[in-house]
Amino acid sequence: MNNERLMKVLLAPIVSEKTSRMAEMAGQVGFRVVGDATKQEVAKAVEMLFEVQVDSVRILNVKGKQKRFGQRLGKRQDWRKAYVRLKAGQDIDFGGGA
Repeated sequence: MNNERLMKVLLAPIVSEKTSRMAEMAGQVGFRVVGDATKQEVAKAVEMLFEVQVDSVRILNVKGKQKRFGQRLGKRQDWRKAYVRLKAGQDIDFGGGA
């Protein structure tokens, strides 16, 4: 896997109550990833970008919701997310330490 591809795999961290609780309890973090990302690519990208050791990766496909835009029905885009479990003692801080 080349570094150029790995830099594009992770789109954004998922910061919510659920993911912050998962980070505290189980040492897991959530990321929004590209639609064709594999578990191995996500693990290598997290290790490269955040300099941590990855224990396991789970990937989920999220179906876009049906929404109404005025009188028309529309559909939000499908997307993909990954839950990354870090090895014991590892941590990623998205807050910036302010």
